[in-house]
Amino acid sequence: MRRRRTIRIGAAAGVTAVAALALALAAPGQAAPPDEPERDKAQGTHRVEYFDGPNAHPRHVEVSAETPERLRGSGSVAGDGDVTPVVENGPTADKLDIAVIGDGYTEAELPQFHTDAKESWTELAGVEPYTTYQNLFNVWAIDAVSQDSGVSGDPDQGTVKNTALDSHFWCDNLERLLCVDTAKVESYARNAPEADLVIVIANSAKYGGAGYNGVQSELGYDGIATHSGGNDQAGQIAIHETGHSLGKLADEYAYEDSEYTGPETGDLNTTVHTADELEQNGTKWARWLGEATPDGGVIGAYEGAAYHTRGLFRPSEDSIMRTLGREFNLVGREAMIAGFHRHAPALASDTRTARALGSEDTVTVRVPELTGDARQITLRWYLDGKEVERLRGDRTVRLADVVGSGGGSHRLTAKATDPTAAVRDPALRADLTKSLTWRVEG
Repeated sequence: MRRRRTIRIGAAAGVTAVAALALALAAPGQAAPPDEPERDKAQGTHRVEYFDGPNAHPRHVEVSAETPERLRGSGSVAGDGDVTPVVENGPTADKLDIAVIGDGYTEAELPQFHTDAKESWTELAGVEPYTTYQNLFNVWAIDAVSQDSGVSGDPDQGTVKNTALDSHFWCDNLERLLCVDTAKVESYARNAPEADLVIVIANSAKYGGAGYNGVQSELGYDGIATHSGGNDQAGQIAIHETGHSLGKLADEYAYEDSEYTGPETGDLNTTVHTADELEQNGTKWARWLGEATPDGGVIGAYEGAAYHTRGLFRPSEDSIMRTLGREFNLVGREAMIAGFHRHAPALASDTRTARALGSEDTVTVRVPELTGDARQITLRWYLDGKEVERLRGDRTVRLADVVGSGGGSHRLTAKATDPTAAVRDPALRADLTKSLTWRVEG
C-alpha cells in the first residue's frame, strides 16, 4: 500500500479519491462502446478512458493532442533527461522495459520523484502475475525538470504551473482527467535505453490520471499511463492500463443499459457465449470454467462486458479490468504472462546464431529466474535434434564437450520453456517457449 503524504503546491492540495482513469487499448475485434458521442477524429486528438468516481460509469473521450496555450510550459531547464535505473535485471533486448517520467518536479524535488518512481514499481510488482515475473522487467526513471512544483489544475482549475510535460487536471473539463503533452513525453522517453511501456507520474496528491489509447510512437510503445505520485490509489491506473497493452485484455465493465448484437469478439476475456456454450464449444476460457479465481468467486460467464450490459459475458464477477484495486482473474493472468514473454523471451544469448561456431567455442545463454514458489523455466539442449540430457539446466556449454573432435557439421539448439500451470490456452503457451539454434562446424 502506498504511504500518504502531503505535497505543498502554493495552496494545499486536497485529496479526494473519487476518480480512476485507465487506458483502453482495444484488442482486435473488441466491441465498440455504445452510443459514444461523435467527436472530431482528426490526427490532433487522443482517445482516453476515465472514471468520474468509484461507482460512476466509465467513459471514453477524445482529447486534443495540443496542450491549451495557457498551460504550456516555457521550455526545459538544466538537468533534463538524466536516467536512473530503478530496476535493472538484464539487457534491454530480453527484458520488458518501463520508462517512468516525472512531471511537476523541480530540480530540488528530483529525489522525491525517484522515490515516487520506486513506489509506482513496487505497487505494480505487488500484483500477480507481476510479482512472480518481476525479474523480466527493467524500470528506468527519467528526470524531467520543471520550472514550477506541482501541476496545473491542482488544487483548482485556475492553477497554472510551468512544467516539463504540461501535465494538467481538468483536461476536457473533467477534473480528474490528467493529460500530458504526448510529444514531450516521447522526447523524454527517448532517453531510456528502451521503452516498452511509459508511465508519467505527476507531482500531486490529487487523485487522477489517464490512459492514452493507441499512441503512435517511433519507440514502439503503444500507450501512456499517467497518475498522481502522491495519492495512495492512483497507481492502480497503470496496472489496469497494462492489462490492455501487455495482456491485450478488453474492459470488463459496462455503460448504461445497452445490448451487444454483433459477432463473437476477438478479445480473450469477452464472449457472446454463456458458460454452457463455452463448455460445449471448448472456446475462449472454457479450460478455466468452475475454477476459483484470485479476484473472488469462480470462473464462469457473467453478463456485462466491453461497455455493454447485455449480450457480452466476462470471465469473473469483478476483476481489475472491471474495477480498479482488484486482482487479475485467471483469464487475465494467463494473458498477462503470455504478454510478458512476448516482450521478454524465456531465452536469450549474446552468441550470434547467424555465424557458424567451431568446436573450440563456448555458448552461454540467459534464462530469467522466477520469484516465490513458481516452477522455474526449464532449459534443455539438443544436438542434431536429440536431447543431450546431461546438459539440462546448464547456462554455459563448451562445444568441444558436445560435438567432440570427430568433425562434421552439427546443429546445437537451446530450448527454454516456462512450465507454469497458469497458462492453459495452447495458443498462448506458444509464447512461453523460446529456442535458439547454432550451426557448429567441427
